[in-house]
Amino acid sequence: MVAVSGGGAAYGEDSGERTALTEAEFTAYVRERRASLYATAYHLTGDRFEAEDLLQSALFSTYRAWERISDKAAVGGYLRRTMTNLHISAWRRRKIDEYPTEELPESAGDTDAMRGTELRAVLWQALARLPEPQRTMLVLRYYEGRTDPEIAEILDISVGTVKSSIWRSLRRLREDEVLSFGRDEEESFGQLVA
Repeated sequence: MVAVSGGGAAYGEDSGERTALTEAEFTAYVRERRASLYATAYHLTGDRFEAEDLLQSALFSTYRAWERISDKAAVGGYLRRTMTNLHISAWRRRKIDEYPTEELPESAGDTDAMRGTELRAVLWQALARLPEPQRTMLVLRYYEGRTDPEIAEILDISVGTVKSSIWRSLRRLREDEVLSFGRDEEESFGQLVA
């Protein structure tokens, strides 16, 4: 634990002389231990640039308290604790949009940006070739997420009719030459439904 005292100009020190001495001591300390301090910051953040920012913030905070730190041998612990606290504060402020999953997501470089757009366009063209009731049922099921009973109620038909019509519609889409792109049914249709 670092002992921080409230000393300063009350002891008759000249503030200009004290500031120069403080700055020299602090600079010497940082030069001597910068690799170790940077390593700690890097291990906390896992990113080179964030580690540099974190270390800079911790050094600034420590420099401001340098004169009040009476046990200079414990400054390393003080700096590491400061880095840890700053990192935790930044982590808590950050909005987390990522959640752990079983599978890794696709990286941006793994997919062709236009492929999804082309596939959607081809799919909508194939849907347009279906009879309107079948197209409506597929849109209600796969785009709006409706269940068979909900679709039956909306279209005022039986649940059995919904099930058989959706089955026939999907079979027609599987057999559609444009949607297959020269691949087998399972491979091409799996992409559309997934």
